[in-house]
Amino acid sequence: MRALVLGLLLAVTTAHAAALREIAPGLLLHEGRQEDWLAANDGDIANLAVVIGSRCIAVVDTGGSPVVGRRLLAAIRERSALPVCYVITTHAHVDHMLGQAAFAADPATRFVASDRYAAALGARREYVSRTVERDFRLALTPADLPAPTLTAAPGKPLELDLGGRKLQVQAWPTAHTDNDLSVFDERTGTLVLGDLLFAGHLPVLDGSLRGWLQVLDQLAQRSDVQRAIPGHGAPSTDWPAALDAQRHYLAALLRDTRAAIKAGRSLKEAVDTIPCDGASSWLLVDQFHKRNVTAAFAELEWED
Repeated sequence: MRALVLGLLLAVTTAHAAALREIAPGLLLHEGRQEDWLAANDGDIANLAVVIGSRCIAVVDTGGSPVVGRRLLAAIRERSALPVCYVITTHAHVDHMLGQAAFAADPATRFVASDRYAAALGARREYVSRTVERDFRLALTPADLPAPTLTAAPGKPLELDLGGRKLQVQAWPTAHTDNDLSVFDERTGTLVLGDLLFAGHLPVLDGSLRGWLQVLDQLAQRSDVQRAIPGHGAPSTDWPAALDAQRHYLAALLRDTRAAIKAGRSLKEAVDTIPCDGASSWLLVDQFHKRNVTAAFAELEWED
């Protein structure tokens, strides 16, 4: 009976496996929905990448709920029986990390993140647990959000070998958050950017506006990128043009917020009057633009 129950559970999970498509040899992508993080969509809104080497597999981000993580693992198992040796989390936002629980049971799996990820997760762990319990009706345990066992620091990248395939994991100064990572697959020239890059979905500021623009300037100088995978939206082979729309939005946010502060406007006045640059080409403007103005105002109000 126990074997039958386990078999049925596996069948149900597999039947709802995450959609994975191969966008380059041995590089699989699950595209999240261009929506807000909600129980109605299982939190399945972030892009998740899977890189397959000859020895093992690396997963870059695991999704916005334990359900998404289980579906992702089921989809991987439909493709390969190789062990998942690395789970890389690009930053400590719920839509990118809550699927880790599906991979935590394997003691051979190593969890990789920025050296500032643990502090960021610790600061929001209680909020995340309450929100998931309220909205998703799920109780998270400490094992569901494992601490990283390997970390990268700005200027000190990690090289991960999957067997005949190397990944370069790079941590960045404060940009989208204070714990952003990017992952570069040398074999295909693919740069997985997490939320350092948004496509379609309005960028969301949770770190430093000035820092983010500086990081984007550095990224644009890379000549080895053949393909970019954003944290949200479609991948692109048009590099560095893939960065342009976001750079324009963030530069306009910087310019207009500085102008509002110089004109003596209050935070409320700035939030009510600063327009969204290119609003018609962005999704989720109503959810995030005013929040971005608030974050930008707080950062720039006392700048030298």
